[in-house]
Amino acid sequence: MRLRQKPGARLIAIGAATLILIVAMALDTKVVAIGSPEAMQPDAFSPEAFGAAEFPKIKAGIEARAVDAQTLAAALAADKATATKQYGMPNGTGGQVFSVKFSGIAGDAKSGVYDVSVSGIPPEIGIRVQTGPAINGTDLRDATGTIKFGNFVNQIEYQNAGSALNKEMKKEILEKVDTANLKGKTITVIGAFKLINPKKWLVTPVQLDVQP
Repeated sequence: MRLRQKPGARLIAIGAATLILIVAMALDTKVVAIGSPEAMQPDAFSPEAFGAAEFPKIKAGIEARAVDAQTLAAALAADKATATKQYGMPNGTGGQVFSVKFSGIAGDAKSGVYDVSVSGIPPEIGIRVQTGPAINGTDLRDATGTIKFGNFVNQIEYQNAGSALNKEMKKEILEKVDTANLKGKTITVIGAFKLINPKKWLVTPVQLDVQP
């Protein structure tokens, strides 16, 4: 004969089981203070470490992909879709990033962004190079296609990765150049830019050499 368990007894049993589970979870949980050694897990994302480790790879990748500005300008003018397929790198937001190289004369600067006059480039195309102090955008992060959003925990880490590469580039490249006095000088640049307006290129450099 099967005994029927009273509703009250069943509720007591469920409550006891729940209490046991909560106690077990509490015993298995360790409270860690922010900033303590335990909080600094080895796999925690460090923008500084990421920038130092990845910038040399990104620099080499952009240098390998870089196409002459004259070639790229002509290709974009002739057939933007074909040029984009051949030279561009999707940045994950519907845009394209191009790696480019050129030599030209630095003109006026505004907030550290220099106009550069490049021989063989149609006059309607403006080429500019950003030299800081602020380096904007994620062009370095997106230029080679090797850094993906899926490599990071969230959007914040992904953005921090881009900023870290910009900071490392400033330290390794721009701090070795007198960027405040480039006007009138011939510069050679290798870098990347996001194609927003085909007639306005804002290049983030990974190489910037100034002729003496």
